[in-house]
Order: sequence, then C-alpha cells, then structure tokens
Amino acid sequence: MASQLGRSGRKLTYTAIVGSLALVLTAGLAGAQDQPSASQIIKSLTPPPRTVTRGLSAETADTAAKAKEKAFIDSIRARKTRSLSSVELDRLATITEEKPNIDLEIRFEFNSDRISQSAVPTVEALGRALTDPSLNGNTFILAGHADATGATDYNQDLSERRAEAVRQYLIENYRIPEVNLVAVGYGETHLKNPDDPVAAENRRVAVVNMDDSQTSGN
Repeated sequence: MASQLGRSGRKLTYTAIVGSLALVLTAGLAGAQDQPSASQIIKSLTPPPRTVTRGLSAETADTAAKAKEKAFIDSIRARKTRSLSSVELDRLATITEEKPNIDLEIRFEFNSDRISQSAVPTVEALGRALTDPSLNGNTFILAGHADATGATDYNQDLSERRAEAVRQYLIENYRIPEVNLVAVGYGETHLKNPDDPVAAENRRVAVVNMDDSQTSGN
C-alpha cells in the first residue's frame, strides 16, 4: 500500500512538473510570437515614397527646413545621452513625430539598464533590420521611455541609460557606426498611454528613422 502511494505521489509530482513546464513553454512561445521580426521592423522604419509636386518656392523652403533639421541632428550625434537639455529633447520629439518609427518593448532587469535575456530576440531583430541594405547607413534615434512609477528624475536617468544600453549592443554586435545611432531618454514625459501612466506600454524604446530618402519626382 505504501509502495502504491509512493508511486502515485511520484506520478502526481511528475504530472505537476510536466504541466508546469508546458505552461512555461506555452508562455514562451506566446512571447516569441509577439516579438516583431526584422522584416516587420524594416517595414515600419521604411519611409513611404513621396511624390514631389510642389512649386519651386515650397521646395526651397522644404530644403532649408531639412538642412536645419540635419544640422541639429549632427550637433547631438557625438553628445552624451544625458547632456541633452529639455529644450533639445522637445525639439527632437517634434522633428521625429512624422518620421517612420516603431515602439519596441525591450525588457530590462529590475531597476537596471541591463537588457534582460527575454528581450535579446527583439534587440537582435532590430540589429538585423538596421543592417539590412534597405536601411543600412541611415540615422536612427533610440528613444528610451519610462512609465510614471517612481521619481521623475530617476525615471529620466533610467530611460537614458536603457536607450544607451540598446545603442551599445547594436554597435558592439552589429557593427553599426556610432554616428548612425543617437540615444536619448524621455523618462515619463511622453507617455504612450497617458490615461494609465503606469501601464506597461509606456515602458518602451522608440526607434525612429531620420532619413527620408525615398522620393519620386513628378
């Protein structure tokens, strides 16, 4: 009888372990399915073709505006992430509003700028996308965002460090030139879901393609 109970107990334990593993694997597969592929990232970051139909004066004004925009981006390329002022961050946010972009949920270890193991596939997909011939050589903004949990200054610092961590990963593992990646942090100032300041979607890294080269004449 004791032997039978022992076997039954072992069978129940084994079943419970197998069931737990199945749940973990299922959750892992669900997470993997949610990860954007390199092709999806490329599609989001590719500017749509533009047809130029405006007059000479409008085209001249557009060229001047783009020159000012480029000069500003060039001025912050070599700057440390934390050296940007709030005015510069606001200006950058305005410039990037109409650019091709994608929000990536890149998880980090708790209260850390260390990329979590579960987020590595997302960063790897980003690396493959940014080195694809269709995007290779473009300039990208890596903007770190935090939710409203915790102190404002702390969130700002953490978002900056996390954006820089993604930048360094791409530089070291995908040999993307440093000048082509600009890391900035917005802390909790640009919430994706302002109705729920602590929502998970507010914790993200936004990737923005600053190049707008797909133009067709008409």
